[in-house]
Amino acid sequence: MLVLVAPGQGAQTPGFLTPWLDLPGVPERLAEWSAAIDLDLVHYGTNADAEEIRDTAVAQPLLVASALVSAGQLFASPEDFARLVGACAGHSVGELAAAALTGVLPERAAMELVRKRGLAMAEASAITETGMSALLGGEPEQVLPHLEKLGLTPANVNGAGQIVAAGTMEQLAALAEDKPEGTRRVVALKVAGAFHTAHMAPAVSALEAAVTELSPADPRTAYVSNKDGRVVPGGREVVERLVGQVANPVRWDLCMETFKELGVTALIEVAPGGTLVGLAKRALPGVQTLALKTPDDLDAARALISEHATDAAGSPAQ
Repeated sequence: MLVLVAPGQGAQTPGFLTPWLDLPGVPERLAEWSAAIDLDLVHYGTNADAEEIRDTAVAQPLLVASALVSAGQLFASPEDFARLVGACAGHSVGELAAAALTGVLPERAAMELVRKRGLAMAEASAITETGMSALLGGEPEQVLPHLEKLGLTPANVNGAGQIVAAGTMEQLAALAEDKPEGTRRVVALKVAGAFHTAHMAPAVSALEAAVTELSPADPRTAYVSNKDGRVVPGGREVVERLVGQVANPVRWDLCMETFKELGVTALIEVAPGGTLVGLAKRALPGVQTLALKTPDDLDAARALISEHATDAAGSPAQ
C-alpha cells in the first residue's frame, strides 16, 4: 500500500522550484495561483534567498504549491490519485496540500487558504519573538518533562527520536544550554515563530473566519490527521482540524503508526522531499521510501507507484 506525504515549513531551500519550471504546464499553474493569492511563487521559488523564503507568509504557499506541482507529475487526474494512493498526510502546512490531493478542497481554494494561514501565522509570530528547535535523540519520558520545566511546548512529536520544541527565543536559548538527558543535539529550525502552540491563537481566529466560505468535500483517499493520527472521513471535519491544528501539536508519530496499521509498504514524499522520508526510514523499517526532490526523481517515483499501489479493492493497480 502506497502512502503519499507532503512536508512542512523548514523544508524549503533557495531555488528549489527552479527545475520544476521546465515541465509542461507548471509555469502556467504557478502563474495562476500567484495571481489568485497575490504572491509571485516563481520568484520566491527560484530567485529569493533563504531569509526571504523563511518568511511564514511566503514559505507556506510556496511549500503547498511545490507539493501540488510535484504530485501532479505522478498522477494523471484526481481519480488516478484516488485509485493508486492508499493514504495521504501532510506535516503541518503540508496538511493543506493533502487536503487538496485527497479532494477535500480544490487546488485554488487550498492555495488561497494557505496564503491566509501564512499571513495570519506571520502576524501572530510578530507579537512575541518565538521559534522552534528540534531535539534529536532522547526518550519522550525524559524530553517532555524537561521541556515543561523550561516553559516550552512539544510542538511536533515526530517519532523516530525527534521532538520539536517551541517557545520564546529565551526559552529556546535555555534549552540549547541545558539539553534533556539522552538528547544528542538541539537544532534551531528555519521558521519564524512558535507554530502549533498557544502563541498561534490569534491565527486560529483568523482562519475560523476564512473557512466559513469553503464547501469541503469528503476525502476520496484516506486522510490521516496531524491531530491524533486518525483517518478523518468527513471533509468538514478535515477543515475544522486544519484550523485548530495551527495552535496544537503535530503528532506525526501517530500518523506513522496509522500508516503501519493500514499496511503501508511504500512512502513517497512530494517536493521538497527529504525530512519525512528520514523519519519514516527510522520509524517504519521495511517500508520503501522515496523523496521527490527534483524532476530527476520522477521515474523512480513512478516505478515505486507501479510496484506498491493498490486499487480500491486492494488488488495491485494496473
